[in-house]
Amino acid sequence: MASSSQTSNRLDYLDAARALALLLGIVFHASLSFMPMFIGWAVMDISTSNIVAIFVMISHSFRMELFFLIAGFFSHMTLQKKGIRTFISTRIMRIGLPLLIGWFILRPMLVSGWIMGAESMRGDTDIANALTQGLASLKDLPGGFLVGTHLWFLYYLLLIPALTLFVCSMVSLNDKVKHTLSASMDCLVTWLCRSSFAPFLVVLPIGSCLWFMSHWGMDTPDKSLIPNLPVLFVYTGFFSFGWLMNRQKQQIQYFAKITWSKIIICLSATVLTVILTSFQSQLGHPHYHLLKIVFVLNYALMMWTLVSLFIGLCFRSFNRLNHVIRYLADASYWLYLIHLPIVIWLQIAFAEIDSHWSFKLFGICTITVVLSLTLYELFVRSTIIGRVLNGRKKPRVLQLTANSKVKA
Repeated sequence: MASSSQTSNRLDYLDAARALALLLGIVFHASLSFMPMFIGWAVMDISTSNIVAIFVMISHSFRMELFFLIAGFFSHMTLQKKGIRTFISTRIMRIGLPLLIGWFILRPMLVSGWIMGAESMRGDTDIANALTQGLASLKDLPGGFLVGTHLWFLYYLLLIPALTLFVCSMVSLNDKVKHTLSASMDCLVTWLCRSSFAPFLVVLPIGSCLWFMSHWGMDTPDKSLIPNLPVLFVYTGFFSFGWLMNRQKQQIQYFAKITWSKIIICLSATVLTVILTSFQSQLGHPHYHLLKIVFVLNYALMMWTLVSLFIGLCFRSFNRLNHVIRYLADASYWLYLIHLPIVIWLQIAFAEIDSHWSFKLFGICTITVVLSLTLYELFVRSTIIGRVLNGRKKPRVLQLTANSKVKA
């Protein structure tokens, strides 16, 4: 693979991968009301599909792992460029502050969405009462801090780098241990990126974590501030892998290389995972535990290869400056923070409409993205909010367009 575009200090294809992973999260959440079985989501649409269930399972298997890998890559880059003090202060400002403020703003909206969703399925929705109860939920602080929101990922984005820095500081106390371990980690990363057998090695630690999840697949750790250890181990593993790859930046091109063998492994693992999912509820099956073992190994294989192939596709498609992708990359953090209450309220509004699920899903995603981007352009990008989320204020697109016309 050719080297990345040098038109800027940013790696455009990784920016694109991070942005698309977060946008995939919007589609993922928008899909949940169209699941063919009730999963405890805010509302269940009258139009459902097994296709949605397959999409939800596959997309949930790799999108956050991809995000944490890229987060680890850029975290190490920031640490090396700006030092530990700046690294810590930026984590607090860009992650800790949105976590706290976002909880107070988004939790009432999300709680009200859940209340309205339950009411809508009974045929009676009271928006004012739902909003009142949503605001009343704030008095439960600090109890249920992560419950009912999607902001758990910010909590883990604070926790995992802190653990990484702690381990690095402990290793640095002994120069011999530091040198030996660093050399070993570099060799391991090189092998994981270049060897065609690497996917079959990583399935063992990932599969071991998956075995202890509360259901077949990745858990969502949104129930408590006490870390979900199996989830923490998986996300820390991907974050650490990205962190270590940044020490040898050329290795990510080998990791993301698209090969026929990788595609075949991914497709095979995905098909087997989809087939085996149906056995999850068959606790009395005589071979239940054997089927679960095969499932978690294939799920882990699917997870690893999808992350690799997704980055590879972004490398092929976006390894150059693209102003639309750059804008989406800048906006994606805001989009992911704000999207969930909009999605849930739209799901409730669309739930009883007599239309095919695909049209409603497209409508929910489109309205959510357009509305979120409008808010971003008007109230975030060039304001103090944009400085907190993106590191600095950036001019609005309309402002740039007007300036270019004046110069012309």
